[in-house]
Amino acid sequence: MHKFYMAIFQVNYAPEKKMLQVTSRIFIDDLNQALEKKYGKKTNIGHEKEDVEDIAILKKYFAENLVFKVNGQTKTVLFLSKEQEGDLLICYGRVADVAKFNSVEITNTVLTHWNSDQQNILHFNAFGDKKTVLFTSSKKTEVLKF
Repeated sequence: MHKFYMAIFQVNYAPEKKMLQVTSRIFIDDLNQALEKKYGKKTNIGHEKEDVEDIAILKKYFAENLVFKVNGQTKTVLFLSKEQEGDLLICYGRVADVAKFNSVEITNTVLTHWNSDQQNILHFNAFGDKKTVLFTSSKKTEVLKF
């Protein structure tokens, strides 16, 4: 166990590709415990025993717990890939079909349902502007205006 519960999310708007590029860094042990609590099945994300069902659960979890609304329209985060860096899992995703926008509403409940001490820091870069948001078990949603 570690003394702090934090995940980092980086979102970059790529106007030439009309997409939001999403990268997250999450402690593997926390993620597996949260998945087990939410879905009632032990997962082995980031371990030798990881299987296709574990990946399917991970994709479902991200779809349910990281939600973007661009100009009021809900957009799906497509899970692309993951890699491991020590005890962290780095996940890559994208939100497609994002043309020019004025507002983005982000709901981030990754791990916060499992641990009330969990904090998710999200950095959002768009139009040369960088905004940082802190999500907790009591602050799940934020609207960013551009």
